[in-house]
Amino acid sequence: MLKQWALVWWLALFALPAAAGAQVGEPAPPVSLPLLSAPAGQELSLASLRGKIVYLDFWASWCGPCRLSFPQLEQMRRELGPRGFEILAVNVDEQERDALRFLEELPVTYPVVRDGTGDTPGNYGILGMPTGYLIDREGIVRLVHQGYRKSDGEALRTAIVELLGESPR
Repeated sequence: MLKQWALVWWLALFALPAAAGAQVGEPAPPVSLPLLSAPAGQELSLASLRGKIVYLDFWASWCGPCRLSFPQLEQMRRELGPRGFEILAVNVDEQERDALRFLEELPVTYPVVRDGTGDTPGNYGILGMPTGYLIDREGIVRLVHQGYRKSDGEALRTAIVELLGESPR
């Protein structure tokens, strides 16, 4: 009986959020969160970036692979930003100071917002850190990328460049 309950709990925890989350080919769920290093009340929304190719990156200070992704994402944004590419990083740390400490070590020029409640990761069906969503100019999810290895950077860059080359619909 206990094993059956554990299986049901595991399926509810892991399978259902993925099914309810952001899927390739569907509109990205809305995001509107406070900027991490801005005056209180200043928010940034995913909708405000419509018309750009956006990599929505969910991360946390305790995430080892996030330390690999940040420098590579920063380089991609510096290189491809003038062509219409933007990164929106969503921090999910419970404590804001943990995120700020991480950014002191690995500073970035792209916008970073914070969701300490976990609502936004829940809407996206996040199962691990980091998880990124490549979103086209019309707000449609075109790629979901879970985890991060150094070797992932080039494949991600290729996908971004391909989307940058597409004409708006």
